[in-house]
Amino acid sequence: MSSVPTAIHWFRRDLRLSDNTALHRAVSEAETVVPVYIASAWRGRHGWTGPARQEFLCGCLRSLEANVAAVGGVMVFRQGDPVTELERLLEETGAGAVYTNRDPDPHGRKVEGLVAAMCRARGVSFHVCKDAALHERDEVMTGSGGSFRVFTPYNRAWLKQPKVPVLPAVKRLGAVPGLKSLPCPTLETWGLAAAGVRLPEAGERAARERLRRAVMEVLPHYSERRDTPDGQTTSRLSQDLRFGTVSIREIYHRAVGSCEGAEAGHRESVQKWVAELAWREFYMQVLWHFPEVLEHEFDAKFRGLPWEWDEGKFARWKEGTTGFPIVDAGMRELSATGFMHNRVRMITAMFLTKDLHLDWRMGERYFMQVLADGEIASNNGGWQWSAGTGADAAPYFRIQNPWTQAKRFDPEGRYIRRWVPELRDAPSASLFAPPEASGLFGSRYPRPMVDHAVERDRTLAIFQRHKEETGRVL
Repeated sequence: MSSVPTAIHWFRRDLRLSDNTALHRAVSEAETVVPVYIASAWRGRHGWTGPARQEFLCGCLRSLEANVAAVGGVMVFRQGDPVTELERLLEETGAGAVYTNRDPDPHGRKVEGLVAAMCRARGVSFHVCKDAALHERDEVMTGSGGSFRVFTPYNRAWLKQPKVPVLPAVKRLGAVPGLKSLPCPTLETWGLAAAGVRLPEAGERAARERLRRAVMEVLPHYSERRDTPDGQTTSRLSQDLRFGTVSIREIYHRAVGSCEGAEAGHRESVQKWVAELAWREFYMQVLWHFPEVLEHEFDAKFRGLPWEWDEGKFARWKEGTTGFPIVDAGMRELSATGFMHNRVRMITAMFLTKDLHLDWRMGERYFMQVLADGEIASNNGGWQWSAGTGADAAPYFRIQNPWTQAKRFDPEGRYIRRWVPELRDAPSASLFAPPEASGLFGSRYPRPMVDHAVERDRTLAIFQRHKEETGRVL
């Protein structure tokens, strides 16, 4: 029996009808569910997003609007402050409840608190559900009740937690006649021009097809291929997880289910891939318990490091003209597609922080502005890992060599040649050593902007001097 005649489901980062926790609950507890998406009100530029991610979002919303219509509902779009717009919608519909899925990021957390207060004041029930993660907040804790700071014990505890099953897709949504709605958002909603990047197809159907292909074609070989940036060696589901066009529960259960009757290599590969899901939730938990990581180094002993802020160096890094082929290939892939392979994300991030000595926050923000799959927690965690300042980060003295990284993970130079056409005809050996050693860097491609060996020693000296000045044990 329905508890309220009309309820609102507030879509945020759960843009799907299948296995949607809050939506499923709303449909179970209300006679009519009004689906709404509230676009943010900023225009022109935003510090944490950009045209590629917003364009992918628009595609997801168009798909969602069609899917809602297919089950008898009418998608409502509004723009502005969520508290104001939800209160207005409550007045227009007479709804007695608001349902939404919890946002793991600090801004979303703050907005949820404001919406909850508004609902209480109006005598409306507000339901916030777990959906973006298999395990969140305080579900995976140390034996003493603290938050994990190291991934391996977190992963062991995470794996032991029971994983909830997948919920059925919503099959019906009613409609409230006469409700006003803005058109489905486009880039113009935020005053943006198309970035001209090659984005994956957006929406729930496309996401589930990517999941099917990943389970069939990528996961069985993930363990041996995952660090190879050329070709589809990873699932490419990150943007779908970011916008919730497919649920984390369906992803997990489909992956684990593929191991049934499979060979040992397949099972090992799936275990490696599932660990990446755990890394995502590890970083979400870090951000939940330590929101200050968006402003400061997670590891307090590294706060106060003299990072540089050189716009000229930063521009060459962004443009992919550093003279380091693997770094430039990654940055150009990012500009062209809104995506970068995870191994190359580590290489480019460590180059920015350890070879150019630039503040990791510069790179963190730029990635969020350009990545189609930009996830605040994972992005922050990855950047602080590369800078050596984060939770379970690479030790500050472990500094990747871009030349040897290229040789190890792109041994035939296919990835580099794909994204750096100036080097398309260069012998492979010339891609894996500075020009003094390789003897080949033509006028069409810049010479390396720094000497890695020199900058490595400089980085070690900077950290050592910080240790001496602060008296901290690094």
